[in-house]
Amino acid sequence: MQHRQLGRSDLSVPVVAFGAWAIGGGPYWGPGDDDAAVEAIRAALDAGIDAIDTAPIYGMGHSERLVGRAIDGRRDEVLLLTKVGLRWDSKDGELFFESTGDDGRPLEVYRNSRPDSVRREVERSLERLATDRLDLVQVHWPDSTTPIAETMGALAGLVREGKIRAVGVSNYDTDMLDQAVAGLGDVPLASVQPKYNLLVRDIERDVLPWARAHDVGVLAYSPLEQGLLTGKVTSARDFGATGRGKRPTFQSVNRDRVNALLEQVVAPVARAHDATLAQVVIAWTVQQPGLTTALVGARRPDQARENAAAGQLVLTAGEWEQIDRAFTDLVLEPVPAD
Repeated sequence: MQHRQLGRSDLSVPVVAFGAWAIGGGPYWGPGDDDAAVEAIRAALDAGIDAIDTAPIYGMGHSERLVGRAIDGRRDEVLLLTKVGLRWDSKDGELFFESTGDDGRPLEVYRNSRPDSVRREVERSLERLATDRLDLVQVHWPDSTTPIAETMGALAGLVREGKIRAVGVSNYDTDMLDQAVAGLGDVPLASVQPKYNLLVRDIERDVLPWARAHDVGVLAYSPLEQGLLTGKVTSARDFGATGRGKRPTFQSVNRDRVNALLEQVVAPVARAHDATLAQVVIAWTVQQPGLTTALVGARRPDQARENAAAGQLVLTAGEWEQIDRAFTDLVLEPVPAD
């Protein structure tokens, strides 16, 4: 597995990390197999994926607990990347979305990056992950009710206390990133985590150039667009009116267009490398200049091993550019007004 330095931190991360959102289950992903998820994490570790990205909000703590269970006895083999800033057990901050708990009861999730909340979340993550340190803590989403400098000050304090090793942010624009750097003082901003894949490429205009210029790592989430870029999601599959069924890219007409382009442009590259479509897409992602790591989810051991193999795949410049041009020109239909 290829590894890269995460910004100016002392963390060396694999180019493919384990994304632990889906194993948390919940209303978006639906129920999963916890034992299979644990085995998927262990298979990923065995295959060289020695970084796991999770968050308290993934399954309302369930993802972190599964990660803690999976790495029992192997803590020193893995980097733990988690987050703060989304609370379902407090109404401080700003309402983000409504969801349901494991018991089916409705609950509200708030963006809350207040210093006291950040510290409380870190302590709870340490408990759920059964560890005495977190390698990277990221602010999950901006919170307009809390000055960024206050949030960063709290995280910098936790670095000095030895509870966390590095600080990152997620879903921040470049102005917010500038504020985060200033608020951290002498603690470097290690990373930014934006959504990025062949279909969602906004960061190429601003966040990615900013990260390159400031020596900040970039952790891309949803590099496979939640499975769409694997070529396995046909237009006939029914996702209903929730979760992925509400995403613009998952509309039937768009799935057809994506799958056609995958077959036309990506499949020949995959055959040339004896790889899967997903592996080629992941390889394209991590070869984007300035991008550090792709966070790829898995719910089964075979998926984890497939993802890990993508970390060894290197596309030629011609292959990368051909895929890049084809998807730049792809036009998807907007979602009809509801």
